[in-house]
Amino acid sequence: MANPIQFMQQVRSEVGKVTWPTRREVLLTTAMVFVLAALTALFFSLVDWVIRFGVGQILG
Repeated sequence: MANPIQFMQQVRSEVGKVTWPTRREVLLTTAMVFVLAALTALFFSLVDWVIRFGVGQILG
């Protein structure tokens, strides 16, 4: 088992190898997540409405 100092040196070394996203990439992917979440919510709202309408017609 490595001592804490060696561990922290290895962690710093590995973090230095990480390719961090640019600000533009972060903003673009965040916007994509919000758009897709909104589309998913719209889709499931539509499916819910169709099912509710169908059940209402059957039981109505």
